[in-house]
Amino acid sequence: MYGRDYTNQRFSPLAAVRRDNVSRLVPVWSFQTGVPDGLESTPLFVDGVIYLTTAWDHVFAIDARTGTQLWHYQRHLPRKLRYCCGPVNRGPAIAGSLLYLSTLDAHLVAMDTKTGRVRWDVPIGNVEDNVSATSPPLVVGDRVLVGMAGGDFRSRGFIDAYQAETGKRLWR
Repeated sequence: MYGRDYTNQRFSPLAAVRRDNVSRLVPVWSFQTGVPDGLESTPLFVDGVIYLTTAWDHVFAIDARTGTQLWHYQRHLPRKLRYCCGPVNRGPAIAGSLLYLSTLDAHLVAMDTKTGRVRWDVPIGNVEDNVSATSPPLVVGDRVLVGMAGGDFRSRGFIDAYQAETGKRLWR
């Protein structure tokens, strides 16, 4: 999960890389997204796969051993899109076999982690109201929590909870 766990400390307990051996690390592959604008997401590593989101709501699944792209999802965004502070995405959430993405056009999307196929896609707000979503969703039990961006404009903020399997909104 984004921040590693619910404390969001990002500290890794892994011990294979230490002060005495870090100087021996060397790159074994690199990956180019081909997407313009900045990267602000925290990649997730699950079962040998790196999941990375980029600006403009792209998601990549990358084989961590080889750097090979396993799949790529690109959100088709509306032409009229108002957002603040760049077209960034700050990362996905994963629970079980689903990856969750909040989008610039104010949707919450769930996709299969193996194929990238969209399982469900629900609107969380209206872009005409200057609402977008750039933060990583948070999975808590069988719920996916997501908030909105756009508070720089005249938008009222909110946090939603959705049923993780179906995308049904449970509360706002």
